[in-house]
Amino acid sequence: MNTEIIRNIRAACPDDFTQVAPLIVQAMEDLACTFANTNDPQKTLPLFEHFFQQKQNQYSFENTLVYEENGEIAGSIIAYDGALLPLYREPFLKYIATNYNVKDLIIENETLKGELYIDTLSVYPKHQGKGIGRQLLTAIKERAEREGHKKLGLLVDFKNPSAKKLYSALGYESVGRKQLGNSVYEHLQLSL
Repeated sequence: MNTEIIRNIRAACPDDFTQVAPLIVQAMEDLACTFANTNDPQKTLPLFEHFFQQKQNQYSFENTLVYEENGEIAGSIIAYDGALLPLYREPFLKYIATNYNVKDLIIENETLKGELYIDTLSVYPKHQGKGIGRQLLTAIKERAEREGHKKLGLLVDFKNPSAKKLYSALGYESVGRKQLGNSVYEHLQLSL
């Protein structure tokens, strides 16, 4: 990894919640609204701010790298060991059932054992086009290799062909489809 990337990418901390929660919502789009039982993305922020600050869940600061430029977070990536999905998902689903009345949601396991799963990757619009997303993906790939994962995986929205084009250019291949809430996503993997 080059020096500039090392300088700009760091592990997230709980205090980053106000800057990272909007990135999570931006990456998740409609799914974030489904989880918070609302049509207003702004109303989803408290849910993701809460979980970002907690340990051992899908959206935890523990699983997040941020790209920081001049003291401002420009982008983030959340990734975790796919084998931990049941453990990480359980507190989230219980919380949204109790606090947002979201029950009987169809949520397939979006990742698999042996895969480092990229849950969200997002860059603020004013920072897009600078290669920040690629740098975050490179940092996660290096982490996956250090940790001995055989694959990197992620879901891409069928309505976002430009995202699929980026991942395909990086070597990701389609391995199936997954349903999360009301949408179906394409599961992409990169063999390491």
